[in-house]
Amino acid sequence: MRTPPEGYAWSRWGQPEFTDWLDESLSWKQTCYIGDWSFLWQHRFTGPDVLAMLGEITVNSFATFDVGQSKHAIHTNADGKVIHEGILTRFGPEEFMLHGRGGFWASHHLASTGYDVQVERDDWFILQVSGPLSVKVLDKLAGPSLRDTGFMHVATVTVAGHRVHALRQGMAGEIGFELQGPVEHKQEVYDAVLEAGREFGIRKLGGRTAPINHLEACFPTIATDYIPAIFEPETADYLDFFTASMPAFAQPAYVAGSYDGQDISEYYRSPVELGWGRNIRFDHDFLGREALEEEKANPRRTIRTLVWNAEDVLDVQASLFRPGEHYPFMDMPRDQRGFMWADRVTRDGELVGVATSRGYSYWFREMLSLCTIDVAHAEVGTPVIVHWGDPGGPQKEIRATVAPAPYKTDRRRADLHSA
Repeated sequence: MRTPPEGYAWSRWGQPEFTDWLDESLSWKQTCYIGDWSFLWQHRFTGPDVLAMLGEITVNSFATFDVGQSKHAIHTNADGKVIHEGILTRFGPEEFMLHGRGGFWASHHLASTGYDVQVERDDWFILQVSGPLSVKVLDKLAGPSLRDTGFMHVATVTVAGHRVHALRQGMAGEIGFELQGPVEHKQEVYDAVLEAGREFGIRKLGGRTAPINHLEACFPTIATDYIPAIFEPETADYLDFFTASMPAFAQPAYVAGSYDGQDISEYYRSPVELGWGRNIRFDHDFLGREALEEEKANPRRTIRTLVWNAEDVLDVQASLFRPGEHYPFMDMPRDQRGFMWADRVTRDGELVGVATSRGYSYWFREMLSLCTIDVAHAEVGTPVIVHWGDPGGPQKEIRATVAPAPYKTDRRRADLHSA
């Protein structure tokens, strides 16, 4: 599908820009930002069998899972390809909150079991406060106790008179927290954070630049870097359930770019390919275990960053000023129409990978992309070619160089007491 619905790009993020995308993209390196991820979905699972039920469909180990801890929960199909993923937090011995699309898959699975588990939809705000000065902003609001919070753990604080859960996470690859709570308190909490952050140069994060921190910090994203593995006969009933539950912006299969897959499964990815292999634990039986045991032992593809040649990128833009055919334009800082923009990556004429998440980093002054690439060609420094353009139309061969993923230094686990 190459035509996303009208209004796709901003229905999730609200405003595309607040100051401008160049200014906002510096915030997570120099100061901090507040960003609104409240469009994510929440499912609350309660009961004595929650972990047993979730363990059947989740690659993560639940052998240890403290109250107040969060995990990046990944759900795969029988072939080991990602269906959904999201953040799972344990709020009590028998109480868990699952953020993201994975709640729909878990609810669907639960309905086919006899587990003693109850599920209900909830509606929370999720406000990211991230960047090198974010902890100073939160000190003003909640006091210095937040600095004792471990990575991927939740502290409960009071903001604007409301009880707020603060998850230490950092989706920009910097220190940061996600503030979570009932959506009716969202605006008061948002305003309080913004006011506390003024002296520290806080920025509101708009929709144009928000995905760039996922690119720089290598956080592959559904419908941007992979299509969920739900388009198979065995998941037909779930596909109907899922699409009926989703607004237009969350429909999962709008594809563009030079990689012209002949089957939707060519756009599926495994946790190994997406750099999440460390999350996979074989201490329990789960859907996709056999496939992932084999793949983790002998991986075929991995994820890297590609740095695109500036002269070749400029030629793509310059073609718009020449008569005759031109290359498809490169939106800045990235395409805003909600596609999974997948481009062929070759070396010596051989297909070796697929580039996604193409975007311009103002901090690095470079055009970057993520790339699932054959292990044999994944060494940092390897030269490759990205083919920019539509199948059957003008295509520009863009020189690129394999670089680490994440591309920017990962500072999420920095010592908060020295921040």
